[in-house]
Amino acid sequence: CPAHRPLSGSRVRQSFPPAVEEGLCGVTSALLELAYCLQALGEYFDQSHVALPNVSKFFLHHALEERKAAEALMKYQQERGGHYCSKNIQKPNCEYAVGLVKALEVAMVQWKTMIRYFEELYALSIENADPHSASTIKKQFIGPKIRKIKLMGDLLTNARRLDCSQDGRNSLGDYFMDRLQKEFRTGIEPESSQQCSPCPPLQPCSGAAEGLKRPQREFSQHRNGIGPIYATIHCTTTLPQCNDGTGAKVKQGREGL
Repeated sequence: CPAHRPLSGSRVRQSFPPAVEEGLCGVTSALLELAYCLQALGEYFDQSHVALPNVSKFFLHHALEERKAAEALMKYQQERGGHYCSKNIQKPNCEYAVGLVKALEVAMVQWKTMIRYFEELYALSIENADPHSASTIKKQFIGPKIRKIKLMGDLLTNARRLDCSQDGRNSLGDYFMDRLQKEFRTGIEPESSQQCSPCPPLQPCSGAAEGLKRPQREFSQHRNGIGPIYATIHCTTTLPQCNDGTGAKVKQGREGL
């Protein structure tokens, strides 16, 4: 960052070489440009004539991660007593990436470039006796970028195996990658994999059994010609003993009427 000017009179600045601060400022701008490029790729694959929503979510997710990494570098500079000088973010040069294979290749090249920047910044921190910056860069930035490059290599291998498009033409391989590739489905799997908790086992209920028996008793009463009023008043004690429709006690009740 040749245009960087360190702040004067910072009270928290300690063992923070100006060369490392300038390098951090330049790498932060490169991260913001990378996030802009990935966001442009994500917006492209979300268009109606492309219609690869999971691929779009994949690039937009990584664009958000790169933006957070740039913000983390800004915060680290402030903690060390430095500052980030704002710059013009360049327009992403990815208009030619109109196919899935080309887009993955562009993303891999961008991440390889970022790793080279961080490695140069790491070497600069060691050269200027700044072990804290060197340790932070190695653990929090170089390691995740290496894993991303491995991920992009696997995706490129599968895309070429399925003969995905490189010139924007419609390809069945693009559809299979969008629907079946696990890395592209990370944005929708948590929502679609939600399952309801198992229902508790049914408990035996004596009241339900009695409720099922009651209509049978009422049906037997109507079948024997006993009205509901008589069954309520006179047959409360004798009804359980009248299993057949011609019991003696039922006849007594009829004679009483």
